[in-house]
Amino acid sequence: MNITLSVIKADVGGYVGHSSTHPEVLEKAQQCLEGARGQDLLMDFHVTNCGDDLQLIMTHQQGEDDERIHKLAWDTFIECTKVARKLKLHGAGQDLLSDTFSGNVKGMGPGVAEMQFDEREAETVIIFMADKTSAGAWNLPLYKMFADPFNTIGLVIAANMHSGFSFEVHDVKENKKIIFHAPEEIYDMLVFIGAPSRYVVKAVHHRDTKEVAAVSSTQRLALIAGRYVGKDDPVCIVRSQGQFPAVGEVLEPFTVPFMVEGWMRGSHHGPLMPVSIAQANPSRFDGPPRVVSVGFQLASGKLVGPRDMFDDPSFDEARRQANEVANYLRWHGPFEPHRLPLEEMEYTTMPQVMKKLEGRFVDF
Repeated sequence: MNITLSVIKADVGGYVGHSSTHPEVLEKAQQCLEGARGQDLLMDFHVTNCGDDLQLIMTHQQGEDDERIHKLAWDTFIECTKVARKLKLHGAGQDLLSDTFSGNVKGMGPGVAEMQFDEREAETVIIFMADKTSAGAWNLPLYKMFADPFNTIGLVIAANMHSGFSFEVHDVKENKKIIFHAPEEIYDMLVFIGAPSRYVVKAVHHRDTKEVAAVSSTQRLALIAGRYVGKDDPVCIVRSQGQFPAVGEVLEPFTVPFMVEGWMRGSHHGPLMPVSIAQANPSRFDGPPRVVSVGFQLASGKLVGPRDMFDDPSFDEARRQANEVANYLRWHGPFEPHRLPLEEMEYTTMPQVMKKLEGRFVDF
């Protein structure tokens, strides 16, 4: 069976501040998508949140970039924004950068990850959702999952993975893309994806079968809006088992809280902390950045699950390390490397400060 899995997210209002999502917002989203399933537009769906980001996980047979699916998501975000405004939630509708739907939510604020594929005999999918970080946050874990044999032993010993994977990398500032083939082009690829503020892994495909293995959202809110309106808070879909990395190999990169940009006011580096859904309520300095993971088996398009994949004591050490790293970075206050470098501050208050002081800069 050919199906499409769509994950579309938006921040429609935070509870309290930027820390979480109000239950009434989740309830309204549930109602909106339930109506669409009744009209046979959706095969199944799951509504959840990561911090203050509302997450819509949907299966259907409309294909990628379908106008009806994207309008459903947009209308759902609009209805949930009405709830957020009624409750006077913080930043109500902040990710909705337009008043009018134009056929596709891409470029309008919400983050989108979609993949179309033929459902396997046992179709395992893992969905990652992050809060208080940017689109490039998936670069390192996707590299570890699909190109690093120290993380994914299947690359070495599984015959159906030994040929490797291809990475589609987007230059989000120049709107260009390039395909790298692992393992032979790993060194070339790392030159670019090691700079995640500009070069973002959009998709991964199996080298032999060409099957899609992973897709991420690459929307950069600041580049769309031309100003800081909130972090991208990206999502990522990963297919697992069979010719793809096993579940344990997919989750392994998150056993270390690697550094990402975002955190308070989107202007700081911080450790990405893997947590359960219940713990995805960042509040310390509006952070540290969080990542949650839900797993499903697909059965004729039905979402069997979810399983809260980071609700596991084996990630306790990563959480402890994240707090330790957070303490160290916070000590730096407004100094780099805790605060982002100046070139990444251009969408914050930095331009206004520079304009105010421009007459006071003199040659020496």
